[in-house]
Amino acid sequence: MPTTPFDPPALSAGTLRVTPLGGLGEVGRNMTVFEFDGKLLVVDCGVLFPEEHQPGVDLILPDFEPIRQRLDDIVGVVLTHGHEDHIGAVPYLLRLKSDIPLIGSSLTLALVEAKLKEHRIKPYSLTVAEGRREKVGPFDLEFVAVNHSIPDALAVAIRTPAGTVLATGDFKMDQLPLDGRLTDLRAFARLGEEGVDLFLVDSTNADVPGFTPLERSIGPVLDQVIARAPRRVIVASFSSHVHRVQQVLDAAAAHGRRVALLGRSMLRNMTIASDLGYLTVPEGVLIDYKKARDLPDDKIVYMSTGSQGEPMAVLSRMANLDHEIEPGPGDTVILASSLIPGNENAVYRVIDGLTKLGANVVHKGNAQVHVSGHAAAGELLYCYNILKPRNVLPVHGEYRHLMANARLAQDTGIAPKRTIIGENGTVVDLRDGVAEVVGQLDLGFVYVDGSTVGEITEADLKDRRILGEEGFISVIVVVDAATGKIISGPEIHARGFAEDDKVFEGVKPKIAAALTEAAQSGVRDTHALSQVVRRTIGRWVNQSLRRRPMIVPLVIEA
Repeated sequence: MPTTPFDPPALSAGTLRVTPLGGLGEVGRNMTVFEFDGKLLVVDCGVLFPEEHQPGVDLILPDFEPIRQRLDDIVGVVLTHGHEDHIGAVPYLLRLKSDIPLIGSSLTLALVEAKLKEHRIKPYSLTVAEGRREKVGPFDLEFVAVNHSIPDALAVAIRTPAGTVLATGDFKMDQLPLDGRLTDLRAFARLGEEGVDLFLVDSTNADVPGFTPLERSIGPVLDQVIARAPRRVIVASFSSHVHRVQQVLDAAAAHGRRVALLGRSMLRNMTIASDLGYLTVPEGVLIDYKKARDLPDDKIVYMSTGSQGEPMAVLSRMANLDHEIEPGPGDTVILASSLIPGNENAVYRVIDGLTKLGANVVHKGNAQVHVSGHAAAGELLYCYNILKPRNVLPVHGEYRHLMANARLAQDTGIAPKRTIIGENGTVVDLRDGVAEVVGQLDLGFVYVDGSTVGEITEADLKDRRILGEEGFISVIVVVDAATGKIISGPEIHARGFAEDDKVFEGVKPKIAAALTEAAQSGVRDTHALSQVVRRTIGRWVNQSLRRRPMIVPLVIEA
């Protein structure tokens, strides 16, 4: 159940305050603010992608309101890795103050700097790597290598006089990673010996038993699928999944195919990864997609975005025949990603659309073409036993994931009162090895809608849903300004109804009668008369047509 908001007390000296602004109760818009001695440190600043009940929304940002008046106090933004749900909101934060320092690994910063360039923002950034320590304001930061589905991911240990916090970011414990970069359990053990007072830990796969399969197990499957494909192959993945693109490039090269990258973000991110040495492109494999159309169908692989069913992404447009490349019989489409919660319907619609066009669709449900980038329960248990943290705050997950993670912590002997199930806006104070909830901020969703940020409200989205699901009715009536008598109308127009407008002839006398009664009662205000019209036609439509459309009445005085 959502917690009733209550204000935290003033932060006392020697206490570290931790406030997640996003990423709890959801998979996305990860952002946590740490406050000590009047200064703020932000870890991650990501976006959440909209669901079907949020029509027209492009992105959802964390609610910056708690820090909006304290931007000068921010000593840095630590970015744990380059996925959109951890870096996507950085441009919107830096719009408020462009010189907030960004701290992250070389690939992470390169990806976020490319995004910022589109917003015409040149950031101040500090490149760090595993094993490095940096003093940023009152925060002593140590960076630890972690394995994830993107190279160069980092956990961060935050030391203050109030205690030490370890924030994992997204991570798993692949023992045979493609890039040879293991999650540094030796550093975890050393931090555990030193004492971790608060553990902020990735919860996305906490309810999955056992261990996440090895990333390298995907390569042979992709190789087999591409080897057997009779015509074109289209692989959809996240635009930042460097490891998956590497596997596709290698498989294509092995079978004499060339690869064309589709989608602006895919091309941008893979160019960055290649330039920095994180992606090894076999000689002569990449080809411009415009030239790729001249190749025989059995000699090409398209690598695209759209694995989550995003309406404007390449794969969705292909399924809707709204792209230059139109999948057909004999083509093979591989969805090389897992489903983000909330995207299931959109993804299955794309799968159905592609199947209807005759394509063979290979996805995680019928082949091992993806493994998660997040630690499963077995891996998390290892971490708890190595670290022995005094307090745990599960982050990065929906409520069921947070609960599952808390139970794992308790299974290893951490007291229930030391495992905090929070939500966005939960204020946690850490002092003398004890973390406790001291407040709950009232946070909302900040919607990016075209060029507007934060202007769209829940009421606007409700109106959009009503328009999409129930239809629209406008009623125009002209009344005499002196007497209130109807001069013209009511004129009724409807959209989104199967019925002809003639169906409304029956309600026109009811509207006229209601307006006449209101006029006789002395009502002359056009707004009040409009509400009379709204109520009258609303009751009639609900009773007669079983619909609840958006009704826009317009009463004009003449």
